[in-house]
Amino acid sequence: MPLAFRNVDADPSDPVGTWPYEGLVSAMERGSIRDWRRIAAELRAHPWGRTARHLEEHLTYADPPGSGPLLSRALESARREQEAQERAEVASRIDELVRASGLRAAEFAARIGTSASRLSTYRTGKVVPSATLLLRMERAAAAARGLGPPDP
Repeated sequence: MPLAFRNVDADPSDPVGTWPYEGLVSAMERGSIRDWRRIAAELRAHPWGRTARHLEEHLTYADPPGSGPLLSRALESARREQEAQERAEVASRIDELVRASGLRAAEFAARIGTSASRLSTYRTGKVVPSATLLLRMERAAAAARGLGPPDP
């Protein structure tokens, strides 16, 4: 039987990200694996988005058999993948900054107030720097290229 929403201003054929909270709950409780796959796809696309927050809220007080554990794992997996992707992006950006500066890694590290070994962990993505340290890196790279104020 196809999923139907009752007393909800949405249609199950609408994009999952537009469903109101009640629509998501209906799909979790009365939907099929097809509906759950659509929810999982939305979670992969937006792991911290509106649907993800609605799912978390619902799972704090209800655990629908079948869909609850399945969608909880889908959300955890989507967030891990997104975090790994973001970590890789930050590492790539740091590597770009070091290369663009024209400085040796040890000299770049000294200019931002860290060690060469710690800078290496940032460049590989093993460690993610703070936002303030990333700003310091951007300023150091710009200063080394003569595009910003000189280092103090």
